[in-house]
Amino acid sequence: MIDTAVQWFQTLVHRTPEAFWQVMGGVLALLLVASAIAAVLRRRSPGATVDNLVARINAWWAMVAVLGACFLLGKIATLVLFAAASFLALREFVTLTPTRRGDHLVLVLCFYVAIPLQYFLIGIDWYGLFVMCIPVYGFLLLPAVSALAGDTEGFLERNTKIQWGLMLTVYCISYAPALLLLDIPGYENGNLLLLLYLLLVVQLSDVLQYVFGKLFGKHRLAPSVSPSKTLE
Repeated sequence: MIDTAVQWFQTLVHRTPEAFWQVMGGVLALLLVASAIAAVLRRRSPGATVDNLVARINAWWAMVAVLGACFLLGKIATLVLFAAASFLALREFVTLTPTRRGDHLVLVLCFYVAIPLQYFLIGIDWYGLFVMCIPVYGFLLLPAVSALAGDTEGFLERNTKIQWGLMLTVYCISYAPALLLLDIPGYENGNLLLLLYLLLVVQLSDVLQYVFGKLFGKHRLAPSVSPSKTLE
């Protein structure tokens, strides 16, 4: 059993691009430096800002661990991870959006049909249907199902919110693992690095906008939406 596990791990390591290990090594080094700086700041000048920064760094550690594990395990694990992210994001969206009893069947279709189907289409490389499934067929089907419930109060408003919630939290997010479908000449088996690069850019932009906003920010961009984002 142990020999099999070791052999499986060695195969996993060998099939992973060398650049992936280099990038992950760089990320881990940055996290170690950031954690050390945060520990020093917490001792010298504790406060809400430092606590927020520490929380972000800890979240980075968790995300890097989960993403690294999924990337190593392959395409299926990566798709499951993003499908779970879409599920949680849509759940949060629906929590903040008032719904009625007539919307329950529509929400069931969104959570338990649309999400699995969208990521399944990515998994089988069916690009033609993947790009149209939600914005075309989903947008036509969901209002029809909602109409069958017979609840006409705020019909357009309710369905619009659900449709665009599905669009933002499922369709848009699913384009991240869809990078694995790209066939780039001379870059075979390197799609994983594209996805990793995308996630690193997103996370770095989040951290840097917070740091620069605290250090140099004067004019808030949208105070009622995100108080920490500034023009500077």
